[in-house]
Amino acid sequence: MTATTGNTEKLWELIKDTRFGMLTHRHADGQLHSHPLTTQNKDIDEGATLYFFVPKTGDIARHVASDPTVNIAYANTDADSYVSVAGHAALLEDPAKKEALFNPMAKAWFPDGPTDPNLGLLAVSILFAEYWDVDDSKMVQLYKMAKAAVTGEPPKNLGEHKKVSVS
Repeated sequence: MTATTGNTEKLWELIKDTRFGMLTHRHADGQLHSHPLTTQNKDIDEGATLYFFVPKTGDIARHVASDPTVNIAYANTDADSYVSVAGHAALLEDPAKKEALFNPMAKAWFPDGPTDPNLGLLAVSILFAEYWDVDDSKMVQLYKMAKAAVTGEPPKNLGEHKKVSVS
């Protein structure tokens, strides 16, 4: 495993085709709560920010206002790629950004479109991320796991694992 700084391109390559991320935030009593959200980005911006639509009157908006520390977990089991993003969340009032990101799927949740009064734009600034990306086929992975079970040695080279510091 290696650590890199500022390598958001690889993160975006792993995130962009994963339909949902599980956003985890903390309640005042310390309990962690997670919600599936759809990443609205069309690409990753220079600020390494991920965008989500959330109800302004909902749990997420209420809780990130008092504790902006969040985690987003992405799992693309078809591609064997996994990403964990740690960052700070904030609700933005940016009508132009809402308009640019709004899509037909979002209309199901926010029927009045990008001007829906309950449409909140949650921006998560990535501070740190970690990813696991496996290129081997399922058969090769099974072989490596079976070999490890027989030899008693942990499997080697099961893909790329990196930590990325964005700040």
